[in-house]
Amino acid sequence: MIELGVNIDHVATIRQARRTYEPDPVWAAVEAHLGGADGITVHLREDRRHIQDHDVRRLRELTHIKLNLEMAATEEMVRIACELKPEMAMLVPEGRHEITTEGGLDVAGQEAKLKSAVARLADAGIVTSVFIDAELPQVEAAARIGARVCEIHTGPYAHAFHERGRDAESPAVVAELAKIKGAGQAIRDLGMRFNAGHALNYFNVQPVARLQGVRELHIGHAIVSRAVFVGMREAVREMKRLMREAAAQAST
Repeated sequence: MIELGVNIDHVATIRQARRTYEPDPVWAAVEAHLGGADGITVHLREDRRHIQDHDVRRLRELTHIKLNLEMAATEEMVRIACELKPEMAMLVPEGRHEITTEGGLDVAGQEAKLKSAVARLADAGIVTSVFIDAELPQVEAAARIGARVCEIHTGPYAHAFHERGRDAESPAVVAELAKIKGAGQAIRDLGMRFNAGHALNYFNVQPVARLQGVRELHIGHAIVSRAVFVGMREAVREMKRLMREAAAQAST
């Protein structure tokens, strides 16, 4: 059954705009849970631009669904993860100049460093995921370093979908979706879990949710944006409905 992980980073972005105490990301996590979220994702960035250390500690203590900690593979972040023990740690590339994560992690180019981080996280009982582009060499490198999950970067697909008039049958969109599908099959063939995420929204999510074997979609900005108008619980409920509907169609 396909699952939804809700990224609540941008609830903290709103709070940090005023350096105050509201809106509370933990409250958002509870509302997301009540709307049907299967997990909560947060990215503790080096520059602490949105989520703060105390947010992650409180989420670890107070959420009743699985916690996925997005993080760079730095000594500081590995240490924090090993102390807090989220259910999953997702290694991502990170740059202070970027607005959001702009591409997949180059696992193939830094295997030794990443293998060490994965081993330390595994020793702490944490499932490790890597956020990668839909490229076979990256999938194969992920398997070599011991990652148990690969999350495929769906940004290129989402951007093609938007630029081609939101036409799911556009050749450019079909080509990007085929890349995700192929990477997903390779991930599964190598015994890892196939997740996907980045720039997915209410209009482009269903073709991805229909892909064979996809286990989780991680979605944040679109849900938080919709929540401004309808509330977090309803925004999550609607996304989950779209995902489950698409997955059910694929299985019939």
